[in-house]
Amino acid sequence: MPGFRNKSRTESWKMSKDPLLQPYQLKHLTLKNRIMITSHEPAYPEDGMPKDRYRAYHEERAKAGVAMTMTAGSAAVSRDSPPVFNNILAYKDEVVGWMKKVSDACHEHGCAVMIQLTHLGRRTGWNKGDWLPVVSPSHSREPAHRAFPKQIEDWDIARIIVDYADAAERMQAAGLDGIELQAYGHLMDQFWSPLTNTLEEPYGGSLDNRLRFTFEVLDAIRKRVGDEFIVGVRYTADEVSEGGISAEEGVEISKLLKDSGQVDFLNVIRGHIDTDPALTDVIPVQGMKSAPHLDFAGEIRKITGMPTFHAARIPDVATARHAIASGLLDMVGMTRAHMADPHLVRKIIEKREDDIRPCVGATYCLDRIYQAGDALCMHNAATGRELTMPHEITQADSARKVVIVGAGPAGLEAARVASARGHEVVVFEAAGDPGGQVRLTAKNPRRAEMISIIEWRMAQCEKRNVIFHFNRWAEIEDIVAQSPDVVIIATGGLPDTQVLDEGDDLVVSSWDIISGDVKPGQDVLIYDDAGDHAALQAAEKIADTGARVEIMTPDRSFAPEVMAMNLVPYMRFLQDKEVTFTVTYRLKSVARDGNRLNATIGSDYSDLTKQRSFDQIVINHGTIPLDQLYFDLKPLSSNLGVLDHEAFINGQPQLAGNNDNGGFQLFRIGDAVAARNTHAAIYDGLRLVKDL
Repeated sequence: MPGFRNKSRTESWKMSKDPLLQPYQLKHLTLKNRIMITSHEPAYPEDGMPKDRYRAYHEERAKAGVAMTMTAGSAAVSRDSPPVFNNILAYKDEVVGWMKKVSDACHEHGCAVMIQLTHLGRRTGWNKGDWLPVVSPSHSREPAHRAFPKQIEDWDIARIIVDYADAAERMQAAGLDGIELQAYGHLMDQFWSPLTNTLEEPYGGSLDNRLRFTFEVLDAIRKRVGDEFIVGVRYTADEVSEGGISAEEGVEISKLLKDSGQVDFLNVIRGHIDTDPALTDVIPVQGMKSAPHLDFAGEIRKITGMPTFHAARIPDVATARHAIASGLLDMVGMTRAHMADPHLVRKIIEKREDDIRPCVGATYCLDRIYQAGDALCMHNAATGRELTMPHEITQADSARKVVIVGAGPAGLEAARVASARGHEVVVFEAAGDPGGQVRLTAKNPRRAEMISIIEWRMAQCEKRNVIFHFNRWAEIEDIVAQSPDVVIIATGGLPDTQVLDEGDDLVVSSWDIISGDVKPGQDVLIYDDAGDHAALQAAEKIADTGARVEIMTPDRSFAPEVMAMNLVPYMRFLQDKEVTFTVTYRLKSVARDGNRLNATIGSDYSDLTKQRSFDQIVINHGTIPLDQLYFDLKPLSSNLGVLDHEAFINGQPQLAGNNDNGGFQLFRIGDAVAARNTHAAIYDGLRLVKDL
């Protein structure tokens, strides 16, 4: 392995009896353990290149001990395969230098590096990049990306084969250990599946014909990179779709890939990804079964005897260990788990598994990139920000007294980081338990994993002797009595239902329903103009009683903050119940009419108004900051509550302030400032306190 270091440390890991820490020989490449990060695109490239942010993200995980990191999900090999989000452009020569920096940085820590290459085929849009038509073996449109493709011609096939070979050669020149070809949902698999291949011979019809393109690509790649360079395929061995690739045909494909002698490993998935529900079954979110395709991947390994990799919601060490110990896999992918905690492998080695920050399956990472954002972890705000935010907290030069009010995600992150810095930390919380809105969210059994965001932070705080005062509504006197150096207000907010022209006193909040404080009605309007999880969680609870529910929004689409993959379980729960969705209408006012509520409904699009009758109206309109204590403390603070935005943005310390009569610095974070989300609250806590 070119450029590899830390051999003695690697050798010491081999002495462990832990199945996960055993080395694995892949062709000439010795992988130091059985844990890998599978190909994924966090959408960090700049101008299509994996620059410093991209390198730092992979290097952080490499230095913590992961055996192999696979970059790009996927890198585009052709100009008529424009990325649907911010992917690496493998068709540009300049990618070599940037990928070499990634490769060298990871190799320095004994971590192998590969990249996934693809042509997206129909899984992209024609109105991106160079505005070329998308190509596919049929005219069939992919629902997710909506482009009607040109049916691929012979000259298209010939040039794309060359593009694959060119891209592979670039990656070899960059010093990577190998490549992986993406063959599920993308062009290669579009040839394989009868659902997306209507070509005649020689590329359509029989299975051999449908695989011809793949083997011609492999031939061309091998002629460029030789036999030693590692080449694998990530593919679906069962589309789980009527008329598509069956499990039986998937087994046959697996055997043919092995028998070709051109493929060094199989990375097996199951399912199809052309719709949001299908994608969510391939990459499950919280509340869905963990490792649903693990046994299937194990069957492929058993049948083929090929080196077999797999990843699909393997979030915890116990499941990963089972996958290896049971012989189901040779390498286990823990990709989202490494977004939550990049030091996962190190903590296994150091027998600190209880310190691993758990992946809660929120899938904030994937949902963001599918909305053209960058991948961020719901509760690790340093992921993707390795250049400015620390994953490991360093000790401060001197200890200070930090008082925090509020034990929700913002307050607990501030407490965790401050205590890791060596400060004395005291937390006041009005409720009997920590968690704030996260605890409310976790009342939904399907989202129960969210409470791990709180439990992990509580465990970290308890290890560092943070003092908690629960059931304590903090007043000015309580704060001043602590003689603090720093006070952080993280009191969150309360539901805002003051949104109507009249009748605010007749409605209830989504929180009232979720918490159980208010019994659901039987004919209910949920008016949602926040578009977040709370409205849909309330809808689930109401609909589960058999009630009729209408979810109304003034927006052109409902629940935009929930995003694609997280929406799937809600819809699966709600669609067989008496639930309807109404868009582009605004609730104006509510009046009592006997034992019913009369709703006046308007629209932003016209002067239209209409009357509707319900027995309960639920408002979901975010929160109003619970900030009175902050304003009471402002005159007593040295900085008068001022937050230096420049320092805050750049991850630099806050200055003391210029109120000579003040006794402490004062800040507020999270929803105590404005209604946002859990990630924003945690990010506030981290970047404010990391240099305190």
